[in-house]
Amino acid sequence: MNGTRSDGSPAVVVTGLGPVTSIGIGAAEFHQAQIKGVSGIGPLTRFDASGLSSRIAGQVDLPAALAPGRRETLAADRCTHLARAAATLALADSGLDLEREEPSRCGVVIGTGAGGLETWESATRTLVESGPGRLGARFIPMAMGNAPAATIAVDLGLTGPCSSVVTACASGAEALVAAFQMIVCGEADVVLAGGTEAAVNPLTVAGFARMGALSRRNDAPELASRPFAADRDGFVLAEGAAVLVLESAEHAARRGATVLAELRGYGRSCDAHHITAPHPEGAGARQAVTRALRSARLAPDEVSYVNAHGTGTAYNDAAEALGLHGALGPAAAAVPVSATKSMTGHALGASGAIEAVAGVQALVHQVVPPTVNLDDPDPGIGLDVVGADPRELPLTAVLSNSFAFGGHNVVLAFTAAGA
Repeated sequence: MNGTRSDGSPAVVVTGLGPVTSIGIGAAEFHQAQIKGVSGIGPLTRFDASGLSSRIAGQVDLPAALAPGRRETLAADRCTHLARAAATLALADSGLDLEREEPSRCGVVIGTGAGGLETWESATRTLVESGPGRLGARFIPMAMGNAPAATIAVDLGLTGPCSSVVTACASGAEALVAAFQMIVCGEADVVLAGGTEAAVNPLTVAGFARMGALSRRNDAPELASRPFAADRDGFVLAEGAAVLVLESAEHAARRGATVLAELRGYGRSCDAHHITAPHPEGAGARQAVTRALRSARLAPDEVSYVNAHGTGTAYNDAAEALGLHGALGPAAAAVPVSATKSMTGHALGASGAIEAVAGVQALVHQVVPPTVNLDDPDPGIGLDVVGADPRELPLTAVLSNSFAFGGHNVVLAFTAAGA
């Protein structure tokens, strides 16, 4: 792979994947679960959900090797635990030996939609019921949104740029953009980037339910997440994390790393329309896709696959489809599209990073993952949404879409290694 982009800036490549999801933990397990169409949605077990209208979620069980010990459990929020596990997996997958790296040239960027929500909820209950004297001394560092990124940097001794991103459900993708920029501008050679979210708690579930955003298929959890289906009735909340190792192509070549894909470019926009509803004509989505194509120097008909934001809500799926049609033109109807959230659920600020992993794996394995529960596709979507069976296809360029409350839109463009 050429070590530079056409404008002379460093090419940015992906060398490690660390997904932590409801369907699989680690790159191999996550990929196999996708291809098999496994659903990670089940009844809520982390707390008593009997009084809630939506009682299902995508939950994560960390294996013993990645689970925090008692001391770590008391010192950090669950969103940090998930991020640390994802970083550990990504580093192992990349083969990167940090003992051989200059710490000041290694960075961390972790996005999150809400940070330490479990800590906020628990601490608020303690304050109200028992008074300020019973509040834990570590409440603030556990709850703060930058804790996952800072903790990873402390764990690994990385003294390069370290930052956090908060753009709701686009946070994980936004973190990859920030990492890309760090490498392109010469701030870092290596960046661990991704997203994390641990929002499966009573307050968050109740809040989204009150908005009417969640599916209420409580009797059939595995069928509840239905992106692009005519009978979709809302998204399914999930927790999870994903970290990707990004490097300059030159640095990866120097250490003999296996390059999985190139992060060729990105596009961002804001709907500037409504705090929660997407632009009804998909204007922001269209602009973000168009900018990603321009950044990556791709023509619409060169896109091999789109990993959709695909939440399974009526408005979001329709707006995303309009955005793709507007940006890709006639090519939109022929490009395979699938929605990872049909299996994992919606992990909010982690979802963009999780779906970036899925996009990279599609390029590596040359297979488009399925969209489960697409029994009756919405005829108004007008896209080639891949249903229950994965498709083996020659893939060279993938778009990964992330759209968020607040109108934040981020589209990542990945190309196959050597393309």
